[in-house]
Amino acid sequence: MRFYVSDLDGTLLDPQAQLSSVTRAHLTELLAEGLAFTVASARHVVSIARILDGLPISLPVVSSNGAYISDLRTGRHELVNAMEPSLGQAIFALVRRHGLMPFVATHGAKGDQLFWQEVQNEGQQRFVTERQRNADPRLRHAARIQDELDDPLVTMLVVARMEPLAALQAEIHALCGDRVTTHLAEDLYMPGWPWLNIHDRRASKDQAIKTLAERYALHERELVVFGDQVNDLSMLKAAHHAVAVSNASDDVKLAAHRVIGPHHEDAVVHFIREDWATRIKP
Repeated sequence: MRFYVSDLDGTLLDPQAQLSSVTRAHLTELLAEGLAFTVASARHVVSIARILDGLPISLPVVSSNGAYISDLRTGRHELVNAMEPSLGQAIFALVRRHGLMPFVATHGAKGDQLFWQEVQNEGQQRFVTERQRNADPRLRHAARIQDELDDPLVTMLVVARMEPLAALQAEIHALCGDRVTTHLAEDLYMPGWPWLNIHDRRASKDQAIKTLAERYALHERELVVFGDQVNDLSMLKAAHHAVAVSNASDDVKLAAHRVIGPHHEDAVVHFIREDWATRIKP
């Protein structure tokens, strides 16, 4: 038997960042038959739950690039991988020295909070507007983000042009070494304004999937994963069967064992449906 894990944006979701009616119908049927399936996304569980509402996924989801393992129905976190406040404060100071303003997600006594101070560009504005439109309960406006960094930092996100973000990424790794992990990639929905995500070193999709599989007695199954972007590379490299959609970045396609159709043609669910059918026949 196999255990299937899919990325969301650019992989399982359509170009409008939604679960198509075809994918929803097939997954609902397969899950009822006993399919072991979940998702691993850069999105927070609040956003994942909104998109997958009504889909009968019983396993926890991997959210925020592996920073969390979260229950889809309640939003409760089974695991939180966050960096110590002092490290988060040092990275924030470095980001500001580069003249950039990050978004900061923390986890502490008040739960999950997502802080923003000011908007510097179109990409940042889209980020804030989308979360306001979806009534993200984490979103907080802060007069000074540095005053909100006493809790462990889950994610720091910087949205800007590629060149300054690449320079910042290099300096972060020079400062922090292997204490952090970063992902730099284009925003699929607003090209030209890439995102630099910064997490604790333990926050990665592969590590979270491994922990989830061990906790839910799935560790002896063959792991099949689906992805399209740089933040999916760790889980593709750890999987028994790594599958890239045809719209994936070149490095993801090179890391995959197989390349299937594009996300807008429901390629992931069609692959799972065919693969599952061959494995449940007597």
